[in-house]
Amino acid sequence: MTRLLIVNADDYGLTEGISRGILHAHREGIVTSTSTIALGPAYPKVAKWLGDEDNLGVGVHLAAVGEDPPLLSAREIPSLVGKRGHLCETYGEFLKRALSGRINAEELRLEFTAQLESVQELGVAITHLDAHQHLQLWPSVCSVVIDLATRYRIPAVRVPRFRARNPVALGVTVLGAQLARRAKRAGLAFPLDAVGIECAGHLDEQRLPAVLARLAAHGHANAELTVHPGEGEDHDRARYQWGYQWEDELAALVGPVAKQAVLDAGFTLATYADLPAPAG
Repeated sequence: MTRLLIVNADDYGLTEGISRGILHAHREGIVTSTSTIALGPAYPKVAKWLGDEDNLGVGVHLAAVGEDPPLLSAREIPSLVGKRGHLCETYGEFLKRALSGRINAEELRLEFTAQLESVQELGVAITHLDAHQHLQLWPSVCSVVIDLATRYRIPAVRVPRFRARNPVALGVTVLGAQLARRAKRAGLAFPLDAVGIECAGHLDEQRLPAVLARLAAHGHANAELTVHPGEGEDHDRARYQWGYQWEDELAALVGPVAKQAVLDAGFTLATYADLPAPAG
């Protein structure tokens, strides 16, 4: 049995250095796919680069949170923005609003549609949808994401997993199972397993083989490894205080151990477009 591994790099369009790092990791390393953030400050410049890439899967990284302003105006989506007209900075702030009934689902749909259509204008096939800070896990956001994937005939969505012993991991597990069921009912494909949250921004050459070996040991027919490569000299990303080591991830993904680690784990590199439709 061929076991597929999607290596998806998030945040294409956030900065030029991150975007160049993702393309480098695709051309010279094991990255097969990227999720594009249409409201990223660098997106207007780097978006056209995607059309020059062969065999790179392109998804849309839908954003309802983050330090950057939305595509639509504050007047159009008042429930999604603060006084400065920017989105909630973190998923925690967004969830507080959602739990108190202050997030308007139709406004979320409008903003996500604008982001999706911005990427569609590039003329590249969109392989999947996911959301910044994994917000597609939240039921109301999940509904919008699945509806958009169905409406725009996008074949797949991301279902995050998080194996750890803490409340956040438990929440991801419960909500991820619900997302998977809803995606399956909608006829959308999704990776059967995933690694990314627990090593986000901290995947180096030493950790990569162990991470892939553990992923392989779970025995699923397909899986996703979410990564965050970027160039070392990138002053534009200083405003994103996530503690990520983008350059270490880039070095790991293009280094001599990367392709061997994929082979040793028994995977074949793939994109979301290669996932089979859900059975039943």
